[in-house]
Amino acid sequence: MMEIYSDSHTSQSQLTNTPTPVNHQVASNTSRVSPWLTPLAYCLGQNLVLPLFFGHIHITGQENIPKKGPIILAPTHRSRWDSLLLPYATGRCVTGRDMRFMTTNTECQGIQGWFVLRMGGFPVDIQRPAIATLRHAVELMAEGEMLVIYPEGGIYRDYKVHTLKPGIARLALSAESIHPGLEVKIIPIAINYSQPYPNWGTDVNLHIGEPIQVTDYMNGSLKKGAKRLTADLTNKLQQLSHQESEISSRNFAEMSNS
Repeated sequence: MMEIYSDSHTSQSQLTNTPTPVNHQVASNTSRVSPWLTPLAYCLGQNLVLPLFFGHIHITGQENIPKKGPIILAPTHRSRWDSLLLPYATGRCVTGRDMRFMTTNTECQGIQGWFVLRMGGFPVDIQRPAIATLRHAVELMAEGEMLVIYPEGGIYRDYKVHTLKPGIARLALSAESIHPGLEVKIIPIAINYSQPYPNWGTDVNLHIGEPIQVTDYMNGSLKKGAKRLTADLTNKLQQLSHQESEISSRNFAEMSNS
């Protein structure tokens, strides 16, 4: 999974006025949730794969996930397991909602790609993001979907919140500008594993923060609003990550004394 158009200067007018190009290799402007594969995958992950693989999964803040309306989940990115744990913590078994993931082109190839494209994923070229892909993300929000974007970009295993790319803020603000009254919310999520490279028996903490209301950043230019939104999202993720570190330290101390 990756962060959108980190180096692109896509404007709002481009998102609204540019025709959608046709890609005969990978449909970058479409996504779907399989009516049979998704429930099966959720069931297996919820009841078998994740509980058996991880030692303890600690989740807080699930009440912060709206049951309806457009939201962007903005988690820290620590492992490929993140994209399985997010549905476990926030998906249909918790909120009744399925998730849409923006993924790299390479993750949408072969057998893995077959599953990704049927579980709500849609590809984007990280070097040259297509306008059609960004428009599709805006359309998903207009339809009230739950979209996952990792704002740090890549996977980091040093337990620090790295510099966020501006794309998530720009996309959210563009969606609000194109569809006034949409009420997009961004949900910061800190994910922390007890080991940098999770293996069998690893503990994991997910702390879900309170929603950030995108309309609060609509005053002034899109660029300035995106800068303020990115700064506030960074602060929220840092606060949540600090809480996660405290939880991990407390759990370790309790285990050591038992």
